[in-house]
Amino acid sequence: QVQLEESGGGSVQAGGSLRLSCAASGYTRNGCMGWFRQAPGKQREGVAHISSDGTTTYADSVKGRFTISKDNAKNTLNLQMNSLKPEDTAMYYCAAARRDCNFYTRTRIFVGDVWNWWGKGTLVTISS
Repeated sequence: QVQLEESGGGSVQAGGSLRLSCAASGYTRNGCMGWFRQAPGKQREGVAHISSDGTTTYADSVKGRFTISKDNAKNTLNLQMNSLKPEDTAMYYCAAARRDCNFYTRTRIFVGDVWNWWGKGTLVTISS
């Protein structure tokens, strides 16, 4: 049974940094993993994803500020978030898929219909 558990959320001022982690227990596949977020009153949006070979893709809104990475030894997915803005305030979710990222189109990955497992989320609040 796959379980994803996010941690690292919190409240920081604009310009600050946070590092999110996602512990992936029971997930032994070399599949696509990613981060999503959902702000109050808005639709869920894809933030970044990473393939088994380490290839990363980012939403334009976070490119150059966020870095997604995997620690295979610890079975952990990370999201380093720098230069945070108030518009980054959201619940952040970790997700994992059965297949690798190159099996899906970028659109489907960011829309979110390829993911098989989801975490419960961690809240990030950025104050101005």
